[in-house]
Amino acid sequence: MDKKDRAILALLQTDARLAVSDIAERVSLSTTACWKRVQRLHEQGYIRQQVCLLDSAKLGLGVTVFVSIKTSHHDLQWLRRFALGVRDLPEVVEFYRMSGDTDYLLKVVVPDIAGFDLVYKKLIQIVELFDVSSSFAMEEIKYTTALPLNYAT
Repeated sequence: MDKKDRAILALLQTDARLAVSDIAERVSLSTTACWKRVQRLHEQGYIRQQVCLLDSAKLGLGVTVFVSIKTSHHDLQWLRRFALGVRDLPEVVEFYRMSGDTDYLLKVVVPDIAGFDLVYKKLIQIVELFDVSSSFAMEEIKYTTALPLNYAT
């Protein structure tokens, strides 16, 4: 990973629709050399996938909920069942196993509180949970999918 690779990744994080020729021009490479670098970045897993970011509000998904979950179960069988069940919920857009007081943290997007109540009811049917605590986001102050590239090696 060198400066050119980081520059290519920075451009693609901003707009994955950029033509290779445009990227090549901006990073001072030939189109062929740039295309080869992009392919290598894909093959090496630096670029997992290229997607479109959708506007949740325009899609009627104006409520974001952060769900903290505590459990008294810490075995692999329970985790597998829970993880598979949560992955099947399209409203859950992020899902993390945590350290500290919270065992799992979910980010959920829904149209309204009634929509979240449906997700909650599905969630508690997957496995036994000790505690479920929900926090509704009042305002989105920063949202980005761009990763800081100054640490990339």
